[in-house]
Amino acid sequence: MKGIARYLAGLLSVVTILALWKAIACLGQYPSFILPHPEEVARRFWLALADGTLLFHAKVTLLEIGAGLSLGLFSAFILGYLLAKIPFLEFYLTPLVVVSQSMPVVALAPLLVIWFGFGLASKIAVCALTVFFPVLVGTIVGIRAVEQEFYDLMRILRANRWQVFWLLELPAALPILMGSVKVGVTLSVIGAVVGEFIAADRGLGFLVNLARGLFDTPLLFVALSSLAAIAITLYLGVALLEKKLMRWR
Repeated sequence: MKGIARYLAGLLSVVTILALWKAIACLGQYPSFILPHPEEVARRFWLALADGTLLFHAKVTLLEIGAGLSLGLFSAFILGYLLAKIPFLEFYLTPLVVVSQSMPVVALAPLLVIWFGFGLASKIAVCALTVFFPVLVGTIVGIRAVEQEFYDLMRILRANRWQVFWLLELPAALPILMGSVKVGVTLSVIGAVVGEFIAADRGLGFLVNLARGLFDTPLLFVALSSLAAIAITLYLGVALLEKKLMRWR
């Protein structure tokens, strides 16, 4: 019943947003290029879907997100684990990591385009960089949250390094780690779009730029809602994975 109530609450929130949107558009009598009606956006959505435009650009953005997310998660987890276990390495690398994250991704994106070119590689790099820091911090905090008495128990049981990691550190760090992954998957969409804003001829970010230049606001809403749908799907996927992995608790 709780699950059904949660889904009904989510559906109710969507209906409320659409109703408010429709009311504002009708009462304000705005032209379509300023605030289109929901049905105009729906018609533009089906048109973009029918001619293949939406699917083409969505596939490109999903590819960038998938590759950037994989690269960002993997590198952040490996480095985060090393920083959590080797204090000297943390002392040496943390300032570099903090400095890199203090620079806005929008400012770094043109540099990454120069380094990696105008193709997928630069967008993947921007996406991975956006995901990297929250997962890195979550990994460090999660590994360090393991209490010393559990390490002592594993030592008494003569567990090797791999067993300590797989049976103790990883399960203990999962609650914090999965929380940071939820943040990371949401930011991955932003990273991909930022990369497409800087230099791209395809992708949903490019579609946003194109619609803005043409004053095709319904198409702009279609691209933005598609990005929101991708972010929500990724978040719910991680939440479902977290529920399965944390079943032992």
